[in-house]
Amino acid sequence: MTDSRLSFKEMCARFDVTPRTLRYYEYIELLAPEKDGRARFYTPREVARMTLILRGRRFGFSLEEIRQWLLIYQQKGTQPQLQEWVAMADRQLQELGAQHQSLEAAIADLRALRDKAAADLAKLPPPT
Repeated sequence: MTDSRLSFKEMCARFDVTPRTLRYYEYIELLAPEKDGRARFYTPREVARMTLILRGRRFGFSLEEIRQWLLIYQQKGTQPQLQEWVAMADRQLQELGAQHQSLEAAIADLRALRDKAAADLAKLPPPT
């Protein structure tokens, strides 16, 4: 094995993912490791793809969106892929902004209800 390839176990450890996750990403064609018998080896290309996959998941993209975006590079090259990335990022930023506003409203409501309950509790006589 060359130094530039990672074993299945090393890939799991490097990205802190389960073997099941890694096999699933291969099954849905997000990753295509080299195979030597039953052993899988991950090249720098696969390491870079895994980095992009996990980053995309962190930003809230679906695995299918990530798969389609990665496919653009294979089929059309860098410029169309970057154009699609900007469009995807714009859509996701809008979605995350809406979720952020909703979450802030829920936090404010919960805080107000908690403060009211604490005030009501303070007015009650101590338990006997």
